[in-house]
Amino acid sequence: MDSMIDLTGELLIGAGRQDGGAKSFQAINPATGQAIEPFFSGAGPAEIDQACALAAEAFGAYRATSRDMRANFLETIATKIEDIGDALIERAVEETGLPKARIEGERARTVGQLRLFAGVVREGSWMELRVDPALPDRKPLPRPDLRLRKIPLGPVAVFGASNFPLAFSVAGGDTASALAAGCPVVVKAHPAHPGTCELVGRAIAAAVAECGLPEGVFSLLSGVGNELGAALVSDARIKAVGFTGSRAGGLALAAQAAKRAEPIPVYAEMSSINPVLLMPAALAARGAEIGSAFVASLTLGAGQFCTNPGLVIAARGPGFDKFLHQATESLAAAPASTMLHPGIFKAYQAGVERLQAGHAKLLARGQEGTGPNQCQAALFVTDTESFIADKTLSEEVFGASGLVITCADQREMEAVIASLEGQLTITLQMDAADNAAAITLLPLLEEKAGRILVNGWPTGVEVSHAMVHGGPFPSTSDSRSTSVGTLAIERFLRPVCYQNFPDAVLPDELREGHLGQSWRRMDGRLLPPG
Repeated sequence: MDSMIDLTGELLIGAGRQDGGAKSFQAINPATGQAIEPFFSGAGPAEIDQACALAAEAFGAYRATSRDMRANFLETIATKIEDIGDALIERAVEETGLPKARIEGERARTVGQLRLFAGVVREGSWMELRVDPALPDRKPLPRPDLRLRKIPLGPVAVFGASNFPLAFSVAGGDTASALAAGCPVVVKAHPAHPGTCELVGRAIAAAVAECGLPEGVFSLLSGVGNELGAALVSDARIKAVGFTGSRAGGLALAAQAAKRAEPIPVYAEMSSINPVLLMPAALAARGAEIGSAFVASLTLGAGQFCTNPGLVIAARGPGFDKFLHQATESLAAAPASTMLHPGIFKAYQAGVERLQAGHAKLLARGQEGTGPNQCQAALFVTDTESFIADKTLSEEVFGASGLVITCADQREMEAVIASLEGQLTITLQMDAADNAAAITLLPLLEEKAGRILVNGWPTGVEVSHAMVHGGPFPSTSDSRSTSVGTLAIERFLRPVCYQNFPDAVLPDELREGHLGQSWRRMDGRLLPPG
């Protein structure tokens, strides 16, 4: 796709490319601190209005597309992203400081989830068809014919994340699931990697044209500052929001959406420290091994993952000293890594300084960086009483900073867990002898997290049917949702019931001649196609 290699910095509004009325900006190479060409245009009120108007205009036609047409569209996007070739990888590396292999893996994840949602769309169970046939002779009152399906909400605003320039960005999980549901999308590109966003945005726009869809199905807006995001969420034509980022950013958008004449859902994935519980038998059997594995997960990608294991909870006993010794040694040897952009680096430094000034003892720092924006890993330790008393110790430090809490026994471990806010993940490092204790803990862990792991590490989120990447507040703004996996489509759908409709007037999926083509629940009984 050679035509996509030369970046223009223009906004992508429907089928058009144009400059915006707001301040222009450049990306910064975090590894060098140097600005990268070209300048990117910022979207002003006129461009935001234009993109939202096109999305609203496209909604009726796009939601009416067949499942096969919509699935083909998602597959076409995936192919066109692959067709960009090395230009996409090279630009993403330059804008993020992430290694080439990481970006290549993320591209594979991005196109893989687009194709996964294409399969979901074709399969059709997401419509949740239900039919309660009429019971005219029922006493004391007859029952009407009732039929249900889920329909798309309307245009969706998607905010690209900084830490996943592809998989949580322009064509990431929020966009893929919204398009799969039948919702046009207006994406706010993350200003840290605007060139990467433009390349992917142009691939989506090309897929829209090739598939003969209304141009307003997709638009890409860029800009710096908070005005663009606030205006986008406030626009009456936007019906839902997908966001991955800081707690402050997510809460600001949720507050903006709540002030509208018509409040809308904001699905924000925000803040999590992802506790790891070291159970006694596991510690005694492999304390040193767990220490090495913990640091490897903590420092992976400079710790810039939503699921980074930032907290370890363990009772003193056999194996604990070995764990702590090995974790300290491994972290001290960890090389510095370039962070995604200067803002994240500055916030990381402030977070580490906050821990040093609080009720936590510094155990080790990783190797010092030799260039700008390099994360020097940090490991701290504290006790149960100090952790529960000092709420700042439980605040997320986005980067490779970990805190170990030493507990006297399982009762103290439970007290620490009970004091925590909601989390994306909680991990148990355990052996068979820990089973009874884990069973006791499980109800509490279920209350605190969306995903509970055994003998793994939370970094690395599988894109699949059973995955949950969400959890109680503040890990997400809506604990009933996930931003990863096929269940993410649920966020952008709502149920509609059709009572006593003539068959000829019903939507196709609910007509008698078509019901057998999809999964459906007939009078409460789930039936497969056929």
